[in-house]
Amino acid sequence: MSISRADKSGFADWWFTVDKAALIFMGLLLGVGLMLAFAASPAITGGPLTAGDFHYAVRQLGFAVVALSIMAGASLLTLRQVKIAAALVFAIALIGSFLVLFLGSDVLGARRELNFGFMSLQPSEFLKPAFAILAAAVLADRAPMALPKPAITFLLILPAIVILLLQPDVGQSGLLLSLWGAMLFFAGLRLFWVGLMAGASGMLGFAVYVIFPHVHHRVAQYLSSSDIGYQADLALKAFAHGGLAGVGPGDGTIKYRIPDAHSDYIFAVAGEEFGLILCAAIAALFCLLTVRILLRSANARDPFSQLAGAGLAMVTAVQAFINMGVAVSLLPAKGMTLPFISYGGSSLFSIALTMGFALVVTRQRPKLAIRAESLLGALGVSA
Repeated sequence: MSISRADKSGFADWWFTVDKAALIFMGLLLGVGLMLAFAASPAITGGPLTAGDFHYAVRQLGFAVVALSIMAGASLLTLRQVKIAAALVFAIALIGSFLVLFLGSDVLGARRELNFGFMSLQPSEFLKPAFAILAAAVLADRAPMALPKPAITFLLILPAIVILLLQPDVGQSGLLLSLWGAMLFFAGLRLFWVGLMAGASGMLGFAVYVIFPHVHHRVAQYLSSSDIGYQADLALKAFAHGGLAGVGPGDGTIKYRIPDAHSDYIFAVAGEEFGLILCAAIAALFCLLTVRILLRSANARDPFSQLAGAGLAMVTAVQAFINMGVAVSLLPAKGMTLPFISYGGSSLFSIALTMGFALVVTRQRPKLAIRAESLLGALGVSA
């Protein structure tokens, strides 16, 4: 089926303006994630001496279908509609995160998910893409406001940070604060204030280290030369076992001993069964996707698209870096999923929404159409 440029339908307009290279990178990452779901599922449902099944892989396949629908639907929105959608998502995610404090499932002393029976959902995952859009809308608005725009964005994010620290979810809190700081930097915040915020972040990080015992424990393990932690130790053994090309699909053995092999440590499964080659390919795909979105955002014609695209790319890249860094013991242990790859509906749906929003703000019309529109405007003729 061919689509003509003369076709003025909504789908044709989407097809000729959407970033197809970014779509390819997203598709490849999702494909790798589904492949690794089939590799990790037997390790979670079985053991070294007992046959596992593909229960989690089948569920992840179902999640992927829903995620593709979310990404496709979000990418069809206009810039005005994406701001409205982000406001609704942020409000719902904030309310959901608050309800988690009272109705959430308690896992290892933390409440982060709402259990709906057929699946669990982590509302805080959706705060990131929604906040990136809202912060960009505020910072790019040329109209004067009662308060400084950075202060407005801080007041917007403050309730989310408080709720997340009460759960407690230090990782998501840090990621949201990093996103906020990056958005202010992209918006042209003076270096003096950037340095001041960096110093405040360091003090906040030390306070978190002192207040939360599990953070203190994980940092101590990371700095220890003898006890790096059970899962971190197994992950390093998995990478060593896999070597350059891996032991082959389904032939991994260390993955059966990693408790979170299908989620937080799925990168270790990739290392054991497919080796350094696949791990490098995953890292390269994230780099290519991030750079692609950043470049498209930089070429956007309005400040909102520039800021929103940069924020969405940054938060995805940082989360991926943290997950992979933890897996190879470059960073202290942190329960954070690998976008596109880790098992779970919350992770997959939120990255689908993030990428859907990114596809909206990076859509670009063909140059001829832009020139024709500019010419018509100069002549005082409406298109």
